[in-house]
Amino acid sequence: MARVLLLLPTTTYKTPDFLAAARKLGVDVTVASEEPSAVEALNPDGFLALPFRDPAAAARGAVEFAAKRPFEAVVGVDEETTVAAAVIARALGLPSNPVHAAVAARHKPTMRELLARAAVPSPAHRVFDRRADPGEASRQVRFPCVLKPAFLAASRGVIRANDRKEFVAAWRRIGGILDSPDVAARGGDAAAEILVEDYVAGREVALEGLLRDGELEVLALFDKPDPLEGPYFEETIYVTPSRLPEEMQQRIAQVASRGALAIGLREGPVHAELRIDREGPWLIEIAARSIGGLCSRALRFGTGMSLEEVILRHALRMEMPEAERERKAAGVMMLPIPRGGILEEVRGLDRARTVAAIEDVAITIPIGRRVVPLPEGSRYLGFLFSRADTPQRAEAALREAHALLQFQIV
Repeated sequence: MARVLLLLPTTTYKTPDFLAAARKLGVDVTVASEEPSAVEALNPDGFLALPFRDPAAAARGAVEFAAKRPFEAVVGVDEETTVAAAVIARALGLPSNPVHAAVAARHKPTMRELLARAAVPSPAHRVFDRRADPGEASRQVRFPCVLKPAFLAASRGVIRANDRKEFVAAWRRIGGILDSPDVAARGGDAAAEILVEDYVAGREVALEGLLRDGELEVLALFDKPDPLEGPYFEETIYVTPSRLPEEMQQRIAQVASRGALAIGLREGPVHAELRIDREGPWLIEIAARSIGGLCSRALRFGTGMSLEEVILRHALRMEMPEAERERKAAGVMMLPIPRGGILEEVRGLDRARTVAAIEDVAITIPIGRRVVPLPEGSRYLGFLFSRADTPQRAEAALREAHALLQFQIV
């Protein structure tokens, strides 16, 4: 039986979906997490504690484990594990992205520099030491611009500034995020950087793809129908298939492919964010992972494959049925947090679930927990999923269901 090492941080949403895909494929799984588990002693073949923030140490632990119980593949499931996965795979001689490419995809300034060198359309940028004087830094940029941490994902800490006053306020707010213990420990040297980019106006899309020996296969292209103009950039609705003209969709795929090549990515899932203005597509981000949160549940391929199954089949070099997305349109809404506080109650769930074309409603923050909106926050209240005959109907169902939900936050 094929065995895969799944790198699953304790904070990931993706554990149940990857484990379900592995069960379906009959794959033997060893789960690696950054914290020891109470079940490790009961199932030593099935669990491994690895320090993801120290990839070299994680690789040593994985190699020692694999000496007795070899792996055929290593899969990092989200942003926190992509570099560790590449280092472990290299140590075990397994197919993976080059380590330098995985590092570049996580460190936004490096990504920006590589994209610029390869003439991939992407925003002009500057990197500042966050200990510098923000007032002086504000004299060195063009407005409007976007300030962001060098390494965080899911729009955390991303703030638009239209003038010098807003720039200084955004700088200081990002500094507060970077000072939080969990962020500082995760970022290392990158926690001392602030990236400033030119703001690119226009509509935004997300591309989900799979790299096979450097060749990009587009699995899905999502429209983001809500305008993302700032000052914060909270993701809300994704709908696929895209309603953009086919010629534009091809241009988007070409820019994403060039971006992956410029960074050096070669194997496995990629998630790219692009903006389209009058000149065409601009690559905003490209990551060596699949789409975040529970959003992959909006996707089905072939005869019912999940995105996680596609990823595992590729990693294990298993036979791959045609990975064409199903014909029906699909949508997902990441439920925004309207304000900070303690989540006391969610009302309207039953009514939301009865809306035509709504497939599921998943609330992912437990009652009684503190919720933190962007730009400081890093989690959503939950996810809405729709499936319909047209993208328009899939989008409308999400909006209708969301309007029925009420969140009591105190």
